[in-house]
Amino acid sequence: MADNCLFCRIVAGEIPADVVHETGRVLAFRDITPKAPVHVLVIPKDHYENAAALAAADPGLAGEVVQVAGAVAAKEGVAESGYRLIFNAGPDSGQEVFHVHGHVLGGQPLGALTGRG
Repeated sequence: MADNCLFCRIVAGEIPADVVHETGRVLAFRDITPKAPVHVLVIPKDHYENAAALAAADPGLAGEVVQVAGAVAAKEGVAESGYRLIFNAGPDSGQEVFHVHGHVLGGQPLGALTGRG
């Protein structure tokens, strides 16, 4: 567990979360400030700062995170209509918690990613 990492504390059970899916190495829970009707965060239970660090250190776990994101989309009923999976990396991307996490967003038309066109 990384010192003072919010998501590590959720994994440790120190902070409650609305868990929607869990495996031995991955946890998925609802975002507390959802940006869409479905907004679930998918994280590895081990601490990695961002997706690139995770992929470099443990490609299998990176794949499992993406696999769980697909399972969450199916469970939440957005796999067929479409969903967005976003990994932010670094402060310029808007990453607020520096523990890699994928955002599964869906349940409504999401429009262009950047708001252009």
